[in-house]
Amino acid sequence: MILSMALFFKYKNHKCLFYFISIARNFDLTYNFSMKKFDFFNQYRDPVIVVRDYEKVVFKNNTFCRVFKNFDDIRKFAHQMTFDMCPVDSENVDLFSPIFQAIVSKENFFARVSYSDSMNHISFYDLTAVKRGAYTIIFLVDVSSEILLKDNQKEQEVYKDKLNRLEEENDELQKIRQKAQAQAIRIALINKVSNIIRESMDISKILNSALRELAIMFGCFRAYYAAAVDGGFSIEEMYGEKNASKNTIISFDSLVMKQLGMDKISISYSLMEYKEAEPFKQSVLKIIVPVFHLQKMIGVLVLLSYQKRELNDEIEILDAVSSQLGNAIIRAELYQKNAKNIKDLKAALNELKETQLQLINSEKMASLGQLVAGVAHEINTPVASIKSNNSIISKIIPQIEQEDIKQMLMEINAIDSEAIQRISNIVVSLKKFVRLDESELQQADINKEIDLTLDLIRHETKNRIEIEKNYGQIPLVKCYPNMLNQVFTNILVNACQAIEGQGKINITTEYIDDNLIVKIKDNGKGIPQENLNKIFTVGYTTKGVGVGTGLGLAISQKIIAKHNGTIKVVSSVGVGTEFIITIKC
Repeated sequence: MILSMALFFKYKNHKCLFYFISIARNFDLTYNFSMKKFDFFNQYRDPVIVVRDYEKVVFKNNTFCRVFKNFDDIRKFAHQMTFDMCPVDSENVDLFSPIFQAIVSKENFFARVSYSDSMNHISFYDLTAVKRGAYTIIFLVDVSSEILLKDNQKEQEVYKDKLNRLEEENDELQKIRQKAQAQAIRIALINKVSNIIRESMDISKILNSALRELAIMFGCFRAYYAAAVDGGFSIEEMYGEKNASKNTIISFDSLVMKQLGMDKISISYSLMEYKEAEPFKQSVLKIIVPVFHLQKMIGVLVLLSYQKRELNDEIEILDAVSSQLGNAIIRAELYQKNAKNIKDLKAALNELKETQLQLINSEKMASLGQLVAGVAHEINTPVASIKSNNSIISKIIPQIEQEDIKQMLMEINAIDSEAIQRISNIVVSLKKFVRLDESELQQADINKEIDLTLDLIRHETKNRIEIEKNYGQIPLVKCYPNMLNQVFTNILVNACQAIEGQGKINITTEYIDDNLIVKIKDNGKGIPQENLNKIFTVGYTTKGVGVGTGLGLAISQKIIAKHNGTIKVVSSVGVGTEFIITIKC
């Protein structure tokens, strides 16, 4: 009877608990009450535990074992459970647990308790204890969901009230936010345009940036700035769709011009962008903003949009942008004019410096030519006399009878003849070097010109510097020979002066792809990297006071540039320097 009734109530609600309680009350546990007699509690869906005496657990149903699978002993289990009742005997710690309260109670016991497992997860139970002799049958019905539901309902009511209040507050905040956002957008746009104006002096950049920002804000498909000219306006900058090119002259009707003349913004829905323009297929919002500077209209901003909207606060934005653009345009124009003047002055100064350098070089070469001509004349007169005397002596020597005197005089005569010839060659070389009568382009053999230069600087290289020539097959080159000789002289003399003691200079000539290439390399002390970009500057010299003028390489660079060529330098301190001359033939 007991088992059948238990099965019948297995899936019923918690009211079945009272049925078990009634069974427990009427059941004579003292009569043949073995442990198997508790098995019918396994049919119960909630946890059931039977305790004998104080803490001896004699039975746990299947549900209890499943729910409290970490159960070790009744004492640990009891101390994980709490309730709101306060025991009278406060000295007994066990009585603070509802389990021990139920066990020591002489009457049936009921309480709502909370249980905290090892993971600190809290659940709630309705604890019912039925007393039968030495046994206490404890039923635990899980009411966690019921409690949570009630708590949630209370919280829901609280949240509902809060939500209603928040919705009311949100409506107010939304209105304030919309106003603040609109104001922030206006301020941000004005600040952005202001920053662009402050950071740039480029009129095109200023206008393009301002037009882009305005087009985005007003949803424009086209925006442009037109400068005021006689009889209308000239488009200078455009953003978005293009209907006309720059410098297109446009004009508006008399009503619009009247409004613009009064420094008022013209706002209308129109099919015409400007006079004589192709009509739109639908009316568009046309905003024309005058741009003034010192009571004078210098241009207009034209904004075109398909949007239908009212302009209220936006008018302030347009006025602010227009005012800033007016000042920026005038300032940028003045800046560009000053920049152009500065550029022109710098160009004139550079031209003056180049002219001065050319004049110095021309005067230098002219003075050198006159000096060489005078020296050559002065040298040729005594040399001619010496040469004549030496010729007479050479005829007299064969008539001398004493052989030893005759042999000595012949040797002296031969030495004098060689010296006379060398003096004559030097004079000829000097005349060829200056070539005052050769100011036009001429065909020249560059290899021979370099040899000529080497003859003239022999005093720098003699007995100290080895000259290694690597001459290529070079065709005759059309050039100014005297000028190129001057370049070779400057570079070779600098190379000799850069070599302390014994040294070597390599000279290489090549002709590649219609380019004449001359390389002059020394193994001197070299040039520091930080000075390489200064060596062609007028007045720069590494030599002592009174030794260098700082004009040699500057003049050389100008001469090579005159020949449509380039001169480069590669140098390492302690290794040497190489000059590379390239001339397009």
